Amino acid sequence: MKIGKIVYILAILLLIAGFIQPVAAAENETADAGTSFYNAGIQLLNSNEYQRAIELFNKALASDTTMIRQSDALLYTYQGKSYALIQLEKYNDAIQTIDEGLVFYPKDFFLWNNKGYSFFKLDNYTEALKSYDMAISIDQNYTGALINKGDTLYKMGRYQGAVDSYIRANEINPGNSYAAAGLEKAQRALAAGTPPTTAPSQTIIPTTLPANTQSTLTQTIVPTANPANTQSPLSPLPVVAALSLMGILSVVLMKKR
Repeated sequence: MKIGKIVYILAILLLIAGFIQPVAAAENETADAGTSFYNAGIQLLNSNEYQRAIELFNKALASDTTMIRQSDALLYTYQGKSYALIQLEKYNDAIQTIDEGLVFYPKDFFLWNNKGYSFFKLDNYTEALKSYDMAISIDQNYTGALINKGDTLYKMGRYQGAVDSYIRANEINPGNSYAAAGLEKAQRALAAGTPPTTAPSQTIIPTTLPANTQSTLTQTIVPTANPANTQSPLSPLPVVAALSLMGILSVVLMKKR
C-alpha cells in the first residue's frame, strides 16, 4: 500500500473519531442523570432533609438507572428513600418503596428489616415478624433483626420466643446493651406471666454500612455513586489533525501530477 493511501486512511479515521466523541459524551451525560440525582439525594439525607431527599430519589428512579444499578446505588436509593419515609412516619409509603426495591434485591436483609420496622410501627406485629424472619433467614447473624424480632415477640406476649431471640443476638454480639436490656425485660415478664405494657424500642439499620445497633432510628452514611466510563472533556484536536493530514496529502498528490 502506498504511503499516500495510508496517510489518507489515518486522516479519515481521525476525522471519524472527532465526530464520535461528542456523541458518546452526550449519551453519557444523559445516562448519568440518575447518578447525579442519587448523589444529591444522599447528601440531603445525611443532612436530615428527608422530604427533599425523597424528591431526588424519585427523580433518580425515574431516570435511566443503568449506571446506579452497576454501582449498587439503586439499592441504596431504595434504602435511602424508605429510611427518609420512615423518619417522616410515612410507614405505608415506606413499605411500598421497600417492596419495589425487593423486586430487584429480594435477598437484601436490610430492606426486610426496615419493612418489619414499618409494620411494627403500624402495630401489625404478624407482618413485622414475617419480615424479620425473612431478614434472619438471609443472614442468621444479623443482630438488628434478631433484636427487633425479640421486641415484636415481646409485644405479642410470646416471651419465651423473645428470650430466645435476645439470647441469640447476645451470642453474636456479646455486650450489646439493647439485646441485654430486652432479654432482662422478657425474662421478668416470662417469670411473672404478665402481659406487656410497652414494647421495647425498635432497631432500624437502613444501609449496608451499619454501625453499632441503635434503639432509635439511626442513619448511617451511604457512599456516593461514582459514574462509570465517564467521558473526558471534548477536544477539537482529532478533527484538526485529520484535516491537516488531508491537506498535506492533497498537496503531495498535486505535486506528483
